[in-house]
Amino acid sequence: MLAGCLVALVSVLATAAVAVPLANRAARAQAAAALAAEADLLAAAVRTRPDALAAARQAEPVLARQYIELWLIDAGEPERSGLPEAIVAQLRLGQPVTGETVRVGGRLSLVEGRPLGDGDALVLTRPFAVGLGAAVLSRLWLPLLVGLIAGTLIGGLLADRLARPIRRAAEVAGRLRAGDRRVAVPVGPPAEVAALASALNDLTAALAVSEARQREFLLSVSHELRTPLTTLKGYAEALTDRVVEGPEAGRIMLGEADQLDRLISDLLALARLEADDFPLRFAPVDVAAVVHAAAAAWEPRFTDAGLVWRCELPPSGQPVTVSTDGERVRQVIDGLLGNALRVVPAGAPVVLALAQVDGAVEIEVRDGGPGLSDDDLAVAFHRGRLAARYQGVRPVGSGLGLALAARLVGRLGGTIAAGHAPEGGARFTVRLPATPHPKGP
Repeated sequence: MLAGCLVALVSVLATAAVAVPLANRAARAQAAAALAAEADLLAAAVRTRPDALAAARQAEPVLARQYIELWLIDAGEPERSGLPEAIVAQLRLGQPVTGETVRVGGRLSLVEGRPLGDGDALVLTRPFAVGLGAAVLSRLWLPLLVGLIAGTLIGGLLADRLARPIRRAAEVAGRLRAGDRRVAVPVGPPAEVAALASALNDLTAALAVSEARQREFLLSVSHELRTPLTTLKGYAEALTDRVVEGPEAGRIMLGEADQLDRLISDLLALARLEADDFPLRFAPVDVAAVVHAAAAAWEPRFTDAGLVWRCELPPSGQPVTVSTDGERVRQVIDGLLGNALRVVPAGAPVVLALAQVDGAVEIEVRDGGPGLSDDDLAVAFHRGRLAARYQGVRPVGSGLGLALAARLVGRLGGTIAAGHAPEGGARFTVRLPATPHPKGP
């Protein structure tokens, strides 16, 4: 509102700066016209009289009340000094003087002179500034005051109009901070306020979606944690009651503990991937050797599960060397293969492939399992999304594996993509550049 008042004041001052000189010139022209009319009237009244100068002198008191000074020229000579010689010379020649602005007696004055004949003349002078300031002020003060008041009122109304939706947006932001996700800001003009309201509404919707995903993820993780914990608790009670004995119970409990350890390790890895201190050790790595070692470790597991295992390496047998962190690359491969082992049914193929494409290295894990829909591909690497979608429909894990793989590949400076495999299932492609640019979290 203060800004609106200041704008109104500046506008009024700018108007005055333009209007006052214009009004001043108009008042000057009006004063000059009035003085010329007085001179014409007085000259016409005394010109025909034999004592013209004496008759003109009788009007001096009336003229003085109008700030007009009378000068008389008798036979070509001024009765007193002070008139410019150019004015006197022009009147000696019998020529009238009109519309002149010269200094008379040291003051800038309007001058009107009229010859009376035989070298006689009368001159009327009026100080240039007398009455002009008051006339200008009397004509302009009221419009300027009205403009200031109107500008202030309009500025106040505009300020209130703009501030009201901004205050409302601030209230909504406070309610969002307090956890209320059902609030919305009305979208209305002006355009800037509407953009702010739309942005806050979009933020509200995004927060609601994000929190819903977090709840789904927590539910999924809690389920994954509860399953081995329930088994461990059951076997612990059975051992306490001596219902079961022997190494078989210990092996089962050890397997469930390992599952818990893997889940907690994945959670910790995801948390650390978001921090700046996540350790990465870049060095020249033979990716073919990393892939071959992974294949040798996983082949017995796939064979025991009845899956058709295949590993595709470059035929040359030459090292495929890039600058990367070999342990993290192996972690990504293990995560993708573990996911395939869990979801692919017996008799279906699983392929681990390595290729060099356009100066980069591509590692693929393909399978003949149930695969992913086009909608699944868009959220495949979002934490817990596929696990929540297929819970109870197909074998699923905690929903952390693919998210962890995507974060790891990103930190290594590469990319990972999900697609449809020619074997009929899912395909995951990891692309590592020859000279990586490690990314932040």
